[in-house]
Amino acid sequence: MNFKNVCVVSLSNSKTITKNVCKYLKIKQINVSTSFFADGEIIVKPDSTVRHNTVVVIHSLCKPVNESIMELLICIDSLKRASAKEIIVVLTYYAYARQDRKVSGREPITAKLLANLIETAGANRIICVDIHSEQIQGFFNVPFDSVSFLPVLLYEIINKVKTKNLAIVSPDYGGVKRARNLAKILNCDLAILNKYRPKPNVAEITNILGDVRNKNCLIVDDMIDTAGTITSACKVIKQNGAKSISIAAIHGVLSTIAIERIKKCFDTKIIDNLFLTNTIPYVYNTGLKKITIIDISKFLADVISVICSNDDSLSTLLNNYVKKINEKKTNN
Repeated sequence: MNFKNVCVVSLSNSKTITKNVCKYLKIKQINVSTSFFADGEIIVKPDSTVRHNTVVVIHSLCKPVNESIMELLICIDSLKRASAKEIIVVLTYYAYARQDRKVSGREPITAKLLANLIETAGANRIICVDIHSEQIQGFFNVPFDSVSFLPVLLYEIINKVKTKNLAIVSPDYGGVKRARNLAKILNCDLAILNKYRPKPNVAEITNILGDVRNKNCLIVDDMIDTAGTITSACKVIKQNGAKSISIAAIHGVLSTIAIERIKKCFDTKIIDNLFLTNTIPYVYNTGLKKITIIDISKFLADVISVICSNDDSLSTLLNNYVKKINEKKTNN
């Protein structure tokens, strides 16, 4: 495939992924210099020409979140002023996605604000991996592709979990759609936990919709932040007779006491497996040896290939992974 007029830019949170993507696609990578003034201001600029090129910027808006956002905005602006033909922003993690609506009076809708900033900076197209709130697509006035890595993650781990007598578990009602889709792919049972938040980053599980007794449970979620929801969910389904518990999540935010909570669940044999991806780079440095990290580079390369070549569709790409899951599935 010819990517003669396409180049890829990596910012500070996506260097390994970008290197792998360029290797898969045999596409050139443009180095970007990021430096800081004494007061903390950032300057970002490409080291070589991007004139008349389609530039793919790969970035994760993870912590330090606000610094990551400014790095992205300034990079987009520099590419636009350097006469890039098109700027495609690939966000492996979209920050502020939980602030997508007003829950009570005087609250901001920061996910919309961030969308405005990215668009105003000069992005022509957005690709997001497993965005927390799908309605954020409507916050943009440029083409937006929301792609889910969960089917690919399922394909990668299907032989590493016990699929006999399997139940897919959604830790809350917000994740029912993704859990139902995966349960349909695997032709297995579905369970849903009733969760409410008395305050931010505090989750309480009240009851279970569905049967988990003597089931090998796979909890699926898009992100793990403080791990309060996930670890509470594990304890509840264990108390209700689950035979084994594995967790599959895309974004390992792992803030504050998440590592301590997860480690305790491993130590008490509540959790058997935890699968995360490298959409957030520092997930490798958790100190938890039992976490299995799945690389998204090949998947991103496939997505970028579809977007830049116009030879196929993203739906076809994802459907191919679903077919592979059915071929790979075993009664282990």
